Amino acid sequence: MHSIEIDGVTVLWTEAPPPLEAALVFGCGVRDETFRTFGITHLVEHLAMSTLPRLHHDHNACVDLRTTDFLATGRPEQITAFLEAVCGALSDLPLERLDREAGVLAAEAGEPEHPTTGALLSRRYGLACAGLAPWRGPGADRLAPEAVREHVRRFFHADNAVLILSGPPPEGLRLPLPRGERPRREGVVPAVLGTGPAWSQECVPHVGLALHSERHDDVALSLAVDVLRERLVAKARHEHGLSYEVALDRCAIGAGHRERVVRVDARDGEEKHVAELLWTEALRLAADGPDAAELAEEVAAAKEALADPRHTVSDLLRLADAELFGEPTLDAQEWLDAASSVTPDQARRAFATSMSSALLAVPDGVEPALALPDGSPLPAGGCVRSRELPPGRIFRPGSLQRLISSAARRTHLVLGDNVIAMRDPDGDVHAIPFDEVVGVEAHGPGRVVFGRGGCVIPVLPDLFAKIAPAVQRLDTVVPRELHYPVSAYWVGEE
Repeated sequence: MHSIEIDGVTVLWTEAPPPLEAALVFGCGVRDETFRTFGITHLVEHLAMSTLPRLHHDHNACVDLRTTDFLATGRPEQITAFLEAVCGALSDLPLERLDREAGVLAAEAGEPEHPTTGALLSRRYGLACAGLAPWRGPGADRLAPEAVREHVRRFFHADNAVLILSGPPPEGLRLPLPRGERPRREGVVPAVLGTGPAWSQECVPHVGLALHSERHDDVALSLAVDVLRERLVAKARHEHGLSYEVALDRCAIGAGHRERVVRVDARDGEEKHVAELLWTEALRLAADGPDAAELAEEVAAAKEALADPRHTVSDLLRLADAELFGEPTLDAQEWLDAASSVTPDQARRAFATSMSSALLAVPDGVEPALALPDGSPLPAGGCVRSRELPPGRIFRPGSLQRLISSAARRTHLVLGDNVIAMRDPDGDVHAIPFDEVVGVEAHGPGRVVFGRGGCVIPVLPDLFAKIAPAVQRLDTVVPRELHYPVSAYWVGEE
């Protein structure tokens, strides 16, 4: 691997067969947004790509939790033209296209992670950092041009970018980006809200298990999770015929924090069986560990994958990530050497430790029977709930609603000195302290309040009578920058 600098941008390249592959990687992703600015990085990417002429070679761009990548494959002169055009667009974004690209984003309805993985990240981190992944936020049409300009100024510059190439840099390549200061992330630890072990029902298509680790490159844990995946393929798919796909998502969160998510689809009606199978196999692996043959199989599979020439770009992307965020990483040979020395007991201990953080998600309405190793029930997770309303002014549904609906009679909204809370028809109380509000969405005379911990409280005239004092209080105590009108693309939705 070679490293040079062009126009202040670090360029990493290696020799690989043509065509030339390139990725201009910026250290900016969903985790750099807030709930109020959610989607702003994706909007920047769309605005930049909208300036490109029709191109007759492969090209794309994407945003994930940590980075924004502009990708192209082609002849050297095509790569040069693509990169220079992207850099030029980022230096002078066409903000006059903001409304149109906001509409495109609404049509795309893209997510930075699979919905099941996103839901688990949100349970772990709340409505911040990687936990924003499954949310749609205010909508791109509620992002101000000034906010977009500031986001670009802070993140999309030469000092927060790395270019990777699968061959030597084309002669005369320029990367005309402004200079800036790389965001300081050293020691910034994401707040972990969902510690586990716990399970929750979510609006997700698959069953999923998330395991948390605070080690940047835990090879023993990686191997153990790979073994779990293969055991589930054998059990859920081949033995029982319950599932088609068993997938593994690895999410780098920051400051060494990692999430490994095993997700399993299920044929209709078998989600409960699949959830119980996933949890049982995870407990068995934590108790007994993998055997030597299973570990050897995973090392052999990794060795084969790393030897594939198509892996070159993936390896460079990993090195670019390490360069941007200052986190140590192992090269391919170092990883294989470390993996080859992992013993079954080391893998077992690493997995058992991570199981203390386990979060299991199942689709809404699924009620699996899950237990901890001591036989006690696995606790239910989700947003923080209680059975007691805080003191404060009470708002109820209208008298007619209460007359005809027992659910309405059980529902209350309470406005306290420092909190807003709601008792739902099941008797659970959801509370959002005012200093944990991350967004207030205006729906005409009503509001919807989003809390850092994942609670959402509707303060709407269709649900509660005479709510004007509650709305006025919210508008007064919650910072103005957290308020926004409901997106034109969401109007009319429940």
